[in-house]
Amino acid sequence: GCGQCEIDQCDGSVGYGGSPDESGETTLDAMIMDGNTMDVGAVADLRHIKNAIGVARKVMEYTKHTLLVGESASLFAVRMGFPYEDLTTQKSLSVYSKWLNQSCQPNYWKNVVPDSSKSCGPYKRPEKVTCKEEQTISQRSVHNHDTIGNNLCRVGDSPIAGAGSYADSTAGGAAATGDGDIMMRFLPSYQAVEYMRMGTDPTVACQKVISRIQKYAPKFFGAVICANTTGSYGAACNKIPGFTQFHFMVSSPSLNQPTEQVVECI
Repeated sequence: GCGQCEIDQCDGSVGYGGSPDESGETTLDAMIMDGNTMDVGAVADLRHIKNAIGVARKVMEYTKHTLLVGESASLFAVRMGFPYEDLTTQKSLSVYSKWLNQSCQPNYWKNVVPDSSKSCGPYKRPEKVTCKEEQTISQRSVHNHDTIGNNLCRVGDSPIAGAGSYADSTAGGAAATGDGDIMMRFLPSYQAVEYMRMGTDPTVACQKVISRIQKYAPKFFGAVICANTTGSYGAACNKIPGFTQFHFMVSSPSLNQPTEQVVECI
């Protein structure tokens, strides 16, 4: 199902040609989890490979790793026989061009110069250094320094087990979508599965997860979908302006065909 969605470019943000990064490049994240063995395979910041979920499965099946990132993920994919391709499309180039013309708004930078809320980079930290920072710098030596590059590699919540998705055959499975930078801090998918393990109805489990995040980030954009081992399912979302309902698809032996379900956000 995920593989087909990558081909179809679902929602315009999944698969090749999806939302480009601040360099104009599309990179992909994906994760797969076996609820029986608890094995996980995931890739993040995957470049030049279209079938991200396929590569994630190979990570699970042919390595002892859980997550491969960036060039390591791409190199592994090529070794596994996946074609090295350009993920850029005319649509993604257009989106990137429009973003640049809007002074690179929105973006994920803060506390930098120039003002990231008004202009594009390159950004850097302000010249002023606090006394605490100066003391920290003076205490560093050639033996304990880190090497830091200027390129920003951002990994979202999708490939993180427990954040983007989670599965346990003894309890159920869950997946989250939305503002990954906020949601991954709360491991919503893992939490939802644990609620179901305690006997909580899937819908209530999803609602409890959303409510938990709301306490700290009331305006976050996101939703969670849950299914337990008996086939019951549910979903919940955080109500914000422009996002008051969450649509999702359900397929089960009791249904003649996949059907669309809708829940009101809380």
